[in-house]
Amino acid sequence: MFELSHKNQWLVGGILLLVMLATRVHVSDHLLDASWAVFFLAGFYLRNAVSFGVFMATAMAIDYVAVNQFGVSDFCLSPAYWALVPAYGALFVSGRWFAGQYQGETFASLGKLIIAVIAGFAVSEVISSGSFYALSGTFAEVTWSEFGAQLLKYSPHGLYIMSLYLSTAALLHIAVRQIKQVNTTV
Repeated sequence: MFELSHKNQWLVGGILLLVMLATRVHVSDHLLDASWAVFFLAGFYLRNAVSFGVFMATAMAIDYVAVNQFGVSDFCLSPAYWALVPAYGALFVSGRWFAGQYQGETFASLGKLIIAVIAGFAVSEVISSGSFYALSGTFAEVTWSEFGAQLLKYSPHGLYIMSLYLSTAALLHIAVRQIKQVNTTV
């Protein structure tokens, strides 16, 4: 099982919150939203379950400020918005599950990471997109076949974005562990 010291959990948590703030505010089209990866990583790195609530409240506060202060579109703010709580919860839980399976930089860990990412993403995507499709009032008729077509259309891009951020985080994770190993052997 992977665990950070309390001091390092605060550091990582702060970095993750800054990444979410920088990418979620949507005032720039140059940075893609890292929220899905952030919730997965928070589950992996942070031991305190309260951290999920902090990240969820931060995400909602960012959305509120983005819409009310920066003129970002409120298209996604509908009755379905509240489904983000269980959707992000699925990502957080999948990250936490992976932390319990993590065995260092091994192929077994890589396989378990892939399983955790795909499972967390799939559950989160079905919850968030399904609730938006069914509850937002944007779609006149809700059918399973249309919903499935929407999932097939938009999911690959979402998984791609999440994977980019998680790949960057994995490389940083490995680099920090390697540096730590070198410093402990010197």
